[in-house]
Amino acid sequence: MTVRVGVIGAGMIGQDHIRRLTDVVAGAQVTAVTDIDSGRAAETAVRVGARALPDGPALIAADDVDAVLVTSWGPTHAEHVLNAIAAGKPVLCEKPLATTAEDCLRIVDAECSYGRRLVQVGFMRRYDAGYRQLKGVLDGGTIGTPLMVHCAHRNPTVPDAYHSAMAAQDTAVHEIDVLRWLLGDEIVSAQVITPRATSRRFEHLKDPQIMLFETAQGVRIDLEVFVNCQYGYDIQCETVGETGLARLPDPAAVGIRTAGQHGSAVLQDWKDRFGDAFDTEFREWIASVEAGGEPTGPSAWDGYAATVITDATVRSLESGQQPVTVDMKPRPALHGGPA
Repeated sequence: MTVRVGVIGAGMIGQDHIRRLTDVVAGAQVTAVTDIDSGRAAETAVRVGARALPDGPALIAADDVDAVLVTSWGPTHAEHVLNAIAAGKPVLCEKPLATTAEDCLRIVDAECSYGRRLVQVGFMRRYDAGYRQLKGVLDGGTIGTPLMVHCAHRNPTVPDAYHSAMAAQDTAVHEIDVLRWLLGDEIVSAQVITPRATSRRFEHLKDPQIMLFETAQGVRIDLEVFVNCQYGYDIQCETVGETGLARLPDPAAVGIRTAGQHGSAVLQDWKDRFGDAFDTEFREWIASVEAGGEPTGPSAWDGYAATVITDATVRSLESGQQPVTVDMKPRPALHGGPA
């Protein structure tokens, strides 16, 4: 069976996923594309042998669309995901699931009313080989009970449109999701400390930021977000347990000895760092759709949790309140809560 995918949003990430579905992932075919720029949608559709449709509702309703990929502007995500649930079609939505916790809950409630999971959120780090190895170590008890986690998320630079709240909403949100998954634990409080600011930033941006989280089981997490580090795209994660330590491996790189120095190149772009993870994410999503089962990746509840936690983090940054309690609703049975 070939899974026929309709894509809502043909911008940068949409184009990359269309390429992935067309050239990398077996068993998938892009059959419909829509975008706010109708010309871009038409050009993309012609290139991959698909149809260009006028809007999201038309695409979701199309008979030649088995599953929906949402890669449009964030504030439109909730509408498209809710329409896909109403149509009974599996939907993979790039983060954020929605831009407000209220809209995320509407999606969770709609899915619960439908009676089965249809929604997957595009947190690709769960598909990275290094993170999966780290998950195996923690689940296997190799280092004992986790006590502390030290993380860093560094970008060489960011554009002028990047503002201080985006450090949580667009950047740290990946760590927030993957740490909840790694630890099997929920984040219950968040706070932000702003150290001396780098001169290599726009005046409106607080950079770097140190984010401190606590989980329900008492694990303490510190996360450095530094989006103007200059030297490269650098992701670090180290978990300290009662009997040992586990560290996320750096991407494989050739060691170079020259001019009296020994080193290796540092990646400069998130697409290079997590390209393989994206490929695995889409292979597993397409396989779940083809099998007629529920998606196995990050759920609508995970999308809601990430939004609530980033909201608390932003409140701490903007108010100076330390710490801020994460106010999360009870988890429904469909997503692992009490029956």
